[in-house]
Amino acid sequence: MSTIGGIPLKEIFSQQSLTKKSQFNFDLPPELIAQSPIEPRDASKLLVLDKNTGTLKHQHFKDIINFINKGDCLILNNSKVLPARIFGNKLSSENNCENSKLVEFLLLKQVSNNSWETLVKPGKKAKCGTSFSFGDGKLIGKITDVKEDGNRIIEFKYEGNFFNILDEIGQMPLPPYIKESLKNKSRYQTVYAKDLGSAAAPTAGLHFTPELLDKLKEKGVNIGFVTLHVGLGTFRPVQTENINEHKMHSEHYFMSEETAEIINNTKQNGGKVIAVGTTSCRTLETIASKNNCIKSSEGWTDIFIHPGYEFKCIDGLITNFHLPESTLIMLVSAFAGYENTMNAYKTAVDEKYRFFSFGDAMMII
Repeated sequence: MSTIGGIPLKEIFSQQSLTKKSQFNFDLPPELIAQSPIEPRDASKLLVLDKNTGTLKHQHFKDIINFINKGDCLILNNSKVLPARIFGNKLSSENNCENSKLVEFLLLKQVSNNSWETLVKPGKKAKCGTSFSFGDGKLIGKITDVKEDGNRIIEFKYEGNFFNILDEIGQMPLPPYIKESLKNKSRYQTVYAKDLGSAAAPTAGLHFTPELLDKLKEKGVNIGFVTLHVGLGTFRPVQTENINEHKMHSEHYFMSEETAEIINNTKQNGGKVIAVGTTSCRTLETIASKNNCIKSSEGWTDIFIHPGYEFKCIDGLITNFHLPESTLIMLVSAFAGYENTMNAYKTAVDEKYRFFSFGDAMMII
């Protein structure tokens, strides 16, 4: 066991002492940040961590079936990413497009039927009362308000279905660390994505193929779904050195009676509940914490899971490799143990695993 001055690291870094952001830092060479998805989806590498012993196994994602048993259940987030990045031409007072540089709008959230809160670049082009044309006039938007934080409220006019138009003209809101353009929009969606509403993909699920899910079902693994719409706050860095001072963003979640029944039956029969992704994990732990049980639920969560948190629902976690000092690596550390997590991340760097949204996966059991 690793020691400092003869004292075990596990004792030094007790859960209660892990309150500094810098304790979750690690060296990550930029070339390990995956810029594009691997083909096929389940060909990505998989690092399997036994959280009780700290032992690691190097696998491929398609091998995950060997680590999930009959009677276990997988809980996946079926939220679908909005192609929420659109580019508009400023309209003149005569409603003609000005020959100026395109203005970028990122749809953050719907505030009424046809109005959205947006992030605009450059913001100086989007003054209150200014109108824009998107997709050769398929959408016309007018700025109706400028909020204190600089976000704009834009009201859209269009013919037909708004989300169909958005799917036609919009681009995926890829994370800021991905510099390459995405050739196939479907690769930033899970194969089971259903309910539109996320500003970012629940990326742990990107590794699953329909065939792999079918094989898991054939083995007797139960599949359940929750919905948590991922907000842009997922990319917001922790600003405070004391992580207890960090304020999490709030996100909307939903769990059906069917999924609640799958989880409860799994628990009663001695199976493991395995969350696919930190979003599924946060949804399950929110519901368990609020209700002291798992039941059909809907609401908003700003749960911040970090070392010291006592897990109430999940027995396993499938996740990608996360940013240094992020709330996500803190969640993983809470579940797998700090020393186990940091050792796994060091190993992943040494073995040149691919990191972040389009990167490789980790399974903690």
